[in-house]
Amino acid sequence: MVRGDLTRRGFVLGGLAAGAFVAAPGLARAGEMPAGGPLTDGVASPDIVDCAGWGARPNSAIVPIWNQRPVKILVHHTASANVADTSRGAADRVARAIQNFHMDSRGWLDTGQHFTISRGGFVLEGRHRSLEVLRIGQRQVEGAHCTGQNVVAIGIENEGTYIDQEPPGALWDSLRALCAYACNQYGIAPTELYGHRDFKNTICPGDQLYGMLPRLRSEVAEVLGRGVEEADTQKASWPLLRAGDTGDVVLAAQYLLRDAGLRTNVDGRYTPATTAAVTEFQQTTGAEEPNGILGGESWPVLARTVDRTGEPGSDAARAVEVLASGRARNTRGGPSGRTRSVGSGPSGGTAEAVPDVVDRPAWQDLLGTSGAPANTAVDPSGPPR
Repeated sequence: MVRGDLTRRGFVLGGLAAGAFVAAPGLARAGEMPAGGPLTDGVASPDIVDCAGWGARPNSAIVPIWNQRPVKILVHHTASANVADTSRGAADRVARAIQNFHMDSRGWLDTGQHFTISRGGFVLEGRHRSLEVLRIGQRQVEGAHCTGQNVVAIGIENEGTYIDQEPPGALWDSLRALCAYACNQYGIAPTELYGHRDFKNTICPGDQLYGMLPRLRSEVAEVLGRGVEEADTQKASWPLLRAGDTGDVVLAAQYLLRDAGLRTNVDGRYTPATTAAVTEFQQTTGAEEPNGILGGESWPVLARTVDRTGEPGSDAARAVEVLASGRARNTRGGPSGRTRSVGSGPSGGTAEAVPDVVDRPAWQDLLGTSGAPANTAVDPSGPPR
């Protein structure tokens, strides 16, 4: 499989990390960690370095603040090198590099995310006023970490690339603490933690870190003293497909692409032809960043509602047959409603029963990514209010 994040807003810190950072005087020694902060309603407030503390530039315009609380948290990775330097100085340099990129290259008014966590576990304020507003717990700073989720969600960047590696323990512990504190401050349920890929066509926050989100939800709930069922830690989502992938899910996606009028190979292999078809689909449907990665932004558009009784021979119906056949021996429990059995699909095997009308929950069940309903709230329109 291809293992590179092509959609992290063009930001690959690894290109800046080699020799670009200069140690700043008076910063903490390597390995030195801040002590835990005060308790608020029984939940520990992690020590958070404010913008002044890491030497942030002034924001170039007024930071928008909305008179509403966020309802979820989005986890990101910086897609930078997994460096060995875990010092406070390294954390500050990462924060400054991110801000410089966002302001100078992206033209944003400030850092995009609300908070950053270094590989050494240091938590730093990202966009100005994010910490101040979090402490109050009533309003939300508008970020720039995920289009459509910049008001309704807190964005947390985690230093490193977590496609093939898990984050270090210090980072994980701080991520859990920050999420628990934010959930407590805003009344966010501990299950409402998501990855960037849930809403965009991106590998972020990496396969490994994304796969740890059920654990994060469970551990945050434990910190908050709230019981949570294991089933509730598994959120309904969409599979992430990119170059090099193979299998029935790829084959189903190819049938859906052909159903949408695009030319592609239909053989279960995510070849350059499939990448090109996905990119064209993303262009025609207005995806933010057409890149050939099929993720949380494009799947809901591609996987249209299918009435199998009314279009039994369509390519979309064939996509259903492929998935039903492939999951016949490994079902996670079918969706409710009228069902009919599907015969052997193109991939072989005996199909499981599926609804006559295949909608979003049914697609996710067939794709193997069903779970507790995800919070699909999006940002309000208009000026801050």
